Amino acid sequence: MSIRWPRLLSPTNLSQIIRMQKNPLTALKIFSEAQFKYPNYRHNGPVYATMIGILGSSGRITEMKEVINQMKSDSCECKDSVFVTAIKTYARAGQLDEAVSLFKNLSQFNCVNWTQSFNTLVEIMVEESRLEDACRLFVEHCCGWEVSSRVRSLNFLMLALCQKSRSDIALHIFQEMDYQSCNPDRESYRILMRGLCEDRRLNEATHLLYSMFWRISQKGCAEDIVIYRTLLDALCDNGKVEEAVEMLGKILRKGLKAPKKFRLKLELSRYNYGEDTEGIKRLINEALVRGGNPSLASYSAMAIDLYNENKINEADAVLNEMQDRGFRPTSIVYGAKATALCRERKVVEAVEMIEKEMVWANCVPTVKVFSIVVKGLCHEKQSVLAFEFLKKMEKQVGCVADKETYGVLVDGLCCESRFLEASRVLQEMLIRSRLSCAETYSKVIRGLCSVGRQYDAVMWLEEMISQAILPEFTVWNSLVTSVCCNIANNEACTEVYNRLKSSPSV
Repeated sequence: MSIRWPRLLSPTNLSQIIRMQKNPLTALKIFSEAQFKYPNYRHNGPVYATMIGILGSSGRITEMKEVINQMKSDSCECKDSVFVTAIKTYARAGQLDEAVSLFKNLSQFNCVNWTQSFNTLVEIMVEESRLEDACRLFVEHCCGWEVSSRVRSLNFLMLALCQKSRSDIALHIFQEMDYQSCNPDRESYRILMRGLCEDRRLNEATHLLYSMFWRISQKGCAEDIVIYRTLLDALCDNGKVEEAVEMLGKILRKGLKAPKKFRLKLELSRYNYGEDTEGIKRLINEALVRGGNPSLASYSAMAIDLYNENKINEADAVLNEMQDRGFRPTSIVYGAKATALCRERKVVEAVEMIEKEMVWANCVPTVKVFSIVVKGLCHEKQSVLAFEFLKKMEKQVGCVADKETYGVLVDGLCCESRFLEASRVLQEMLIRSRLSCAETYSKVIRGLCSVGRQYDAVMWLEEMISQAILPEFTVWNSLVTSVCCNIANNEACTEVYNRLKSSPSV
């Protein structure tokens, strides 16, 4: 290992040096040597955060734990985000109990705010269906001064309960928020309103709407229309059309603060006086968007909500009206549309949306939008098209895909036995400094061996080892089998053997 040490070392210098290392163990060695080479140097919080992030992203759990313990011994001031990284790493490795143990020992660190760690851990426990443990953790730590906000965690708990059709318990949690000096936000109302309506608890949902009028809708926020729409749709679906129309008037007047000229009476005769439920719901949606002062926020909120429900035609109508009124859709709206199209297996339309519709709307696609479409193409076994699409977008827009998108593309190409293309994508990942995981490398190596490309396979094996990634035994089996099957090619076999023999160990 040869690096150029500066005359004076600062924590910023060290962070830059270890980020440049491809091998996480090399970065750790430099990190450890720094204090011996510079007696007056001391690691600070950002350096520890960088090192923990590098080890966590490469799956080096043992080494990461040692650095965390060293940070505790040094008692240097650190931010909550460091522990968020560690908690997510433990969760990905299936060691959620280690994450819980780390959080419960945060008092031993020089960290004064645990809010992010607390919310992250509760969210992960809810996603892992450990609801009782999440509730226990919340009760034990929610009142501490280290947790400055509990709204996000309570929202996760309410969401989990609503998904289990226990909106009655979620409602009790919501009502307790007042007594805990914890003000519910818009997301709290959205989660609970949807849960109550799905459980057909329409009386409680109506009372929730009234409380919303005087708590978060006092100034008439356009984004609230998604919550209003949930209740109005539920009333229509349960045969209470007249009640829905009456409630719409109250929403326009008290919720959206709509001017009188916009509070028009709905013409129900066009929809068989309420018998055409879907028609009435469309009419109500139009009234909600136009009822308040039409804005980018109101149109965007309605379009995104409709796309999330796979009501693509209705959402497109909102999108067209939005543009006709002079509002420019954002990439978030197009991201929701791309997701809906991919769910409906309309991936070609999703590609056309980026190449034509977004160009016409003068909206620059983001990495997230690209990733959604690339994943959709791979899911539909059109990975070659996804590969070409990604290359074209990088040239035209200069938008570089993230590590996850590259990984999905490599997996998709391997599933279609396009191993040479997968190898090229992997090479592109290295050029873009998007280091892959062991599983992706293993798939490519096994695939290259299956098509007789032993030399390329060994090169990727060397790359794995240079990053301190230990190959699985199946990788070695594939290489040996491939060499034995092609034993007649003595020159190639000798080259492969020499490379394997000279490869450094992990």
